[in-house]
Amino acid sequence: MSNIVAIVGRPNVGKSTLFNRLIQSRDAIVHESSGVTRDRHYGVSNWNGLDFSVIDTGGYVTNSDDIFEEEIRKQAVLAIDEADVIVLLVDVLSGITDLDDAIAGILRKSNKKIILVVNKVDNNERLYDANVFYGLGLGEIYSVSSINGSGTGDLLDAVVEALPGNITDEEDEEEIPKFAIVGRPNVGKSSLINTFIGEDRNIVTPISGTTRDSIHTRYNKFGHDFILIDTAGLRKKTKVSEDIEFYSVMRSIRTIESADVCLLMLDATRGIETQDVNIFQLIEKNKKGVVILVNKWDLVDKEANSTKHYEETIRERLAPFNDVPIIFTSALTKQRVFKALEKAIEVYENKKKRITTSKLNEYMLAVIESNYPPAIKGKYVKIKYVTQLPTRSPQFAFYCNLPQYVQDSYKRYLENKIRDEYDFTGVPIQIYMRKK
Repeated sequence: MSNIVAIVGRPNVGKSTLFNRLIQSRDAIVHESSGVTRDRHYGVSNWNGLDFSVIDTGGYVTNSDDIFEEEIRKQAVLAIDEADVIVLLVDVLSGITDLDDAIAGILRKSNKKIILVVNKVDNNERLYDANVFYGLGLGEIYSVSSINGSGTGDLLDAVVEALPGNITDEEDEEEIPKFAIVGRPNVGKSSLINTFIGEDRNIVTPISGTTRDSIHTRYNKFGHDFILIDTAGLRKKTKVSEDIEFYSVMRSIRTIESADVCLLMLDATRGIETQDVNIFQLIEKNKKGVVILVNKWDLVDKEANSTKHYEETIRERLAPFNDVPIIFTSALTKQRVFKALEKAIEVYENKKKRITTSKLNEYMLAVIESNYPPAIKGKYVKIKYVTQLPTRSPQFAFYCNLPQYVQDSYKRYLENKIRDEYDFTGVPIQIYMRKK
């Protein structure tokens, strides 16, 4: 089961600042003006060894208070529908506003776990003022200051405790690969699934999934045995065009977190778009394998080297992680669709690949000796030892004297050298520098 935490609240209470604090990044733009966050931001947070996704639901700028309140209500309803835990953020400086009360009223009617967070509490006087928010009737309050991080530890403890059925790596009784079909609406995900399983349904066994509205299907044809995860119901509740991206992202998060390998479908007639890149980055953040499927290739006018140019464009948009298989398919004509499955299986095997420490050191220490990390402030980094960590995705620890001086560019160099020697195509690699 995937875990989604949604931050909701009226504009300008600090949702983006709290979001950045929880994911330890600065992905969301922060500004004192309301409505800056128009796109919905999402990231992965880790606390006490548990990963979970965080959604910043954003706000809107309008001239009408009525429309404004309606849009906030839509976001709260969507968050209630999809998230496991709702964080309602309020501002201690303004006290309880009509919008706060309206959102709290919606949340009180849900069966979800609600955590009330009072922001901008950075002194004892404001800590006392925060007590007024007990009037919202949502139980315990957590006082934080998103800007400096005070109180966020207790908040994260409460979030982790509230998440349902936390899953560990040992939970899977059967090591059956899980392949998810993801992508924007109308790229052909349902057609691809029908192509995979539509020929002989008596060998397809439905399996109840933990992810709501995702369809888990056991596929055991032609010597293969894996689970397909489909998100064909993506467009079900997207009657309002403003909410389509938000809803599709939340669906994608649940599907991606349930999978080992994601088949990301692009629409060949539209090319790679920003939302495709967003979903790809979400796959990478969650350390999942990925295969790119350029669907509807039968509808594209072919020219000399058109496939090559199309592939180059995709890899440029996906950089720096662009060591991924790209297959041009047509779910309608069944062109290369089964090659996509074969490639997904290869990526799954790459994801499980283990390199012995002796072979890894023999190769990587020679690579490092030929190109040492650049000196920073007169400090020379000496890497003595490398090992692959016992994780479900490829992660490598390099032990050195000054890990803080190793730049990201050199980490990418090490990653590229690992990819040159060992086949990790389609799989994100994490490089860690540790003190020796």
